Amino acid sequence: MARLTAKDFQPEVLQLFDRYVHGDISRRGFLDRAASLAGSAAAAAGLLAALNPKFAEAQQVAPGDSRLQTRYQVFDAPEGNGTVRGYLAKPAGVSGKLPTVLVIHENRGLNPHIEDITRRLALDGFLAFAPDALYALGGYPGDEDKARELFSKLDAGKTLNDFVAAARALLTWPESSGKVGAVGFCYGGGVVNILATRIPELAVGVAFYGSQPPLQDVPRIKAPLLIHYAGVDERINAGWPKFEVALKAAAIPYEAFVYAGVQHGFNNDTTPRFDEPAAKLAWLRTTTFLKKNLA
Repeated sequence: MARLTAKDFQPEVLQLFDRYVHGDISRRGFLDRAASLAGSAAAAAGLLAALNPKFAEAQQVAPGDSRLQTRYQVFDAPEGNGTVRGYLAKPAGVSGKLPTVLVIHENRGLNPHIEDITRRLALDGFLAFAPDALYALGGYPGDEDKARELFSKLDAGKTLNDFVAAARALLTWPESSGKVGAVGFCYGGGVVNILATRIPELAVGVAFYGSQPPLQDVPRIKAPLLIHYAGVDERINAGWPKFEVALKAAAIPYEAFVYAGVQHGFNNDTTPRFDEPAAKLAWLRTTTFLKKNLA
């Protein structure tokens, strides 16, 4: 059976799904509105099932891959008054210190897709660590709907401080070279942009379709940034022109790319919004940028 792509869905359905994923409408709200587009409640339920992630089908690096060492790691998070737990991966058989990447998930916590992304980075020679923002609420629950519901209950300030704490811990972590970058997706892309304003030691930031930081904080950025946007993503892209002006005014080094005709989430290969050519190019640019700035 051929893999579904964004072209297999009405644009209105994709817009509804984007609103649902980001908490603007409930599951019931999606189903009710999708039913009016698809003709029936059953058809709407089928659309939601087709659009939801298929983690096993998209997995690129198995959890037990012998080329890697993986484990769950806990760090103290004094700024957030607690601890941070996440998934750590690195190349097997490497005893020296490694350039390090903090991986920041979407608004569903540390799901199997983000763990797979972390392993992909480890295969590229990085020490990669992906915290779970939902750890404070029991961790990723194994269900995307439940994860979204839990995410809305997080204290946004504490959660951001937890990511700051994780990045700072990696700067002095025994397995780390001390050069730390961050890669984030959607919600995580926005966090990368904010971390760049909060952590002067951050060596590089890569944001996939993430919201922009407060413009008044842009001059604090020290890290070079790589910014990926989807062409069909009005919600996120609306903030880019002013962000770009601020980056230029503050002489912040950056590269930015808009991938024409693709949807928000185009790098996530677990859903039909995935666009393989754009994702391959964005990932190549990402790993090249990371290696250049973390060498």
